[in-house]
Amino acid sequence: MTRLTLELQPELYARLVQEATRLGRPVESLVREWLERSYPPPAPAGERERAIAVLREAGLLTELGPELKQMAAQATMSLEAILTVFVRVGGKPLSEIALLLRSDPGSG
Repeated sequence: MTRLTLELQPELYARLVQEATRLGRPVESLVREWLERSYPPPAPAGERERAIAVLREAGLLTELGPELKQMAAQATMSLEAILTVFVRVGGKPLSEIALLLRSDPGSG
């Protein structure tokens, strides 16, 4: 365990001693508990973060290059406009096409 030495104003230390006495605990344990509550260990990665990490490690997920980032920054089409174009085009949704290709590779 690492030792930490603090210099406190006498009034602050007196308040700590008073609280420790009231709770029947040593000052050190109060301060340690406060630090542990204030700075908890990082939470384990959620399912989404783990999936992103696995994809990135496998080379299946990368950051956009400068050229694509610039193109994305210049995009002016709204989500509603994009959805309108997709509806207008018609045809099967991509998810249905993917399922069809999985079940019968010759039907694509």
